[in-house]
Amino acid sequence: MRVAYYSPLPPSRSGIADYSTLLLPALRERVEVVVAEEGKRAPDADVALYHVGNDPDAHGWIVDALLKRPGVVVLHEYVLHHLIAGITIGRGNGRGYLDAMERDLGVAGRLLGLGVLDNLLPLLWETQPERFPLSGVVLDQAHGLIVHSHYVGDRARSAGYEGRLWRIPHPAWPHAEVVPATDVSGAPLIGCFGYLNMNKRIPQVLEAFASLRRRLPGARLLLVGATGERFDVERRLERLGLTEGVQRLDYVPEERMWSLMAACDVLVNLRYPTMGETSGSVIRALALGKPLLVSDVGWFSELPDDVVLKVPVDELEVATLDLALEFAVEHGAVFGAAARTYVEREHALPKVADAYAAALEVAAGGDAVDDAVLWRIAEAAVEVGIDDARHLARAAVDSGIVT
Repeated sequence: MRVAYYSPLPPSRSGIADYSTLLLPALRERVEVVVAEEGKRAPDADVALYHVGNDPDAHGWIVDALLKRPGVVVLHEYVLHHLIAGITIGRGNGRGYLDAMERDLGVAGRLLGLGVLDNLLPLLWETQPERFPLSGVVLDQAHGLIVHSHYVGDRARSAGYEGRLWRIPHPAWPHAEVVPATDVSGAPLIGCFGYLNMNKRIPQVLEAFASLRRRLPGARLLLVGATGERFDVERRLERLGLTEGVQRLDYVPEERMWSLMAACDVLVNLRYPTMGETSGSVIRALALGKPLLVSDVGWFSELPDDVVLKVPVDELEVATLDLALEFAVEHGAVFGAAARTYVEREHALPKVADAYAAALEVAAGGDAVDDAVLWRIAEAAVEVGIDDARHLARAAVDSGIVT
């Protein structure tokens, strides 16, 4: 089997580029992979695999290829409004944007789209993207769908996707000793990594940290990542009197990020509203065995309660976050050990690569593969003395092994 692999790759700063850098070597041990390149002829292959995220600069060319040749889609985020707007309005194709809005929301969606095109409404991908996912454009071209969470899988089904669907966890980086950075410090040191904007709940993190620091004056907050447009972190720090307690670093290379994370006592990765994304930063934190705070939404809610501390997004969010930070400082070792055990069990790279290879074989072979798998299940049932294998066949369908 030969797989055409479509994904951003370094030097792209996309998190999906990091994901593919991790996955590709393991996948190549199992199947023949040829990596597609933007602007070049599509490679010959038995099946095409398209990694789709919400950034039109990183993924626009991948959707272009998908529209020409349907294949297996890895849906890294459910909300794709920014992507679709970029490859339609951004290219002077307003009608394509209206079609996408109507596909997901009917005539009302088309009218809303007209309001955007006529500058009568604000840009929906900036103000309310979670209400208008526009993922239907991609789902309609998917001959198979790989998701990382039940959250995204359920929404894809609700949007009308009826094809093969596999839930494959985000792979974890193989365990290796990481030397903690020595140029950052705090007692404790709280770390927050990733793109810094309102959706990452940075205002709430700063408020909770300011409260924590009144009780623990030695505490420091490390904010690492590029800042969103019109999001003035420095001004917020001054208003809360945190200029001495917070250290800001812009985008850092992979090796540097690992060392900074390893230096932290507690890590925070909040998200609301969720776009249905998984988080590479969360997987890294779990692999390092760090106590971690997440928002109780989307994929993050699916993480076990004994592995992460979940913060509800409600009127008590800041107060809960404040107390959760202190609790994590005092009891972090218990959560850290559980986190490492969990990620090694559920997110191990070989296990993920095996699941990808199996899904791609089914997608390439279709019904013939399904028949072969069901036949082998029936044979195994007979070998162990199970007379009625129908419930095993139903379980195989429910798990996504066959359709």
